Amino acid sequence: MTSRPDVTVVIPTRDRWTLLASAALPAALGQEDVDVEVVVVDDGSSDETPERLAELTDPRLRTVRHAESRGVARARNAGIATARGEWLAFLDDDDVWSPRKLRLQLDAALAAGASFVYGGAAAVAEDRSWLYSLAPTDPAELATTLLSRNVLWGGCSNVVARTELVRQAGGFDEELFQLADWDLWIRLTQAAPAAACPDVVVGCIVHSGSMLLTSEEDVLDELRYLEEKHRRTSEATGVRVDRALFRRWVASGHLRAGRRARAARIFLAGAVRDHDPAGMPRAVAALLGERASGSIRSTLRRSQRRLGDRGGEPPWLALYRDTAERTASATSTASSPTDA
Repeated sequence: MTSRPDVTVVIPTRDRWTLLASAALPAALGQEDVDVEVVVVDDGSSDETPERLAELTDPRLRTVRHAESRGVARARNAGIATARGEWLAFLDDDDVWSPRKLRLQLDAALAAGASFVYGGAAAVAEDRSWLYSLAPTDPAELATTLLSRNVLWGGCSNVVARTELVRQAGGFDEELFQLADWDLWIRLTQAAPAAACPDVVVGCIVHSGSMLLTSEEDVLDELRYLEEKHRRTSEATGVRVDRALFRRWVASGHLRAGRRARAARIFLAGAVRDHDPAGMPRAVAALLGERASGSIRSTLRRSQRRLGDRGGEPPWLALYRDTAERTASATSTASSPTDA
């Protein structure tokens, strides 16, 4: 690749080759009508990831390798440092994109004179079936709303921003793990205008290996750090973090991971400290073993704006069901013992 690409896609990964190969890689390399380079930051993988990446010959793909894990924020920053594109896009290794994602978002940003852009997102089951979709927040409300809650659905896999803007903002805060994206979005909204693409362009796969379900770290400590970091901006605008909503999100994650007692404690803390009237019944339901999936979905549907009449499942999701099936089949074949 000799000319400067339109977009550098940064994908951090660690020990999740099957997800990377069936989700993020085909999503990034399958983008239409846009010149991309894809930087995969292998953050200390000990599985087959390094060898598999070395076998790929697509000239648009580059790999940055960390011999030992440095954390996802540092991995993303390593990708930012080596990016050659005018724009940066971030993609988690377990998420998927519409093939038109980058093209649609760049067009929306250029039309609005914006320096970063986001779109609609869908929640997707492990079998790549559609669960629900969420609309992008109005850009005119984004800077204020982000001080209360993270409304850029799809996390890092949604936003596209000018590379220079992200570098000037300092990239991802390496003190943060689960809330590093929220922190960066707050800083970007303070520095430059945003645009929204109305289409559903991101699919976030809900699975047992997600960060919220596998991490035992107390994300509430990160919330306190984030609140203090943006305290002056919050005081100037009169907008504070919606702690009750945040606790419900954290507790629901623990509930899905089977940590019912921990989920109940967080729900109860919300009832007491945040004066959340729904906290007590949710704590009781967690202890009694209410199905987490129904609880999470009902919470999301009440607290977040549904996408509306988008016709249900985005048709492009079918592409990834086929890819996942082929990858699973190839992995199963490779791992099966040969006949004597």
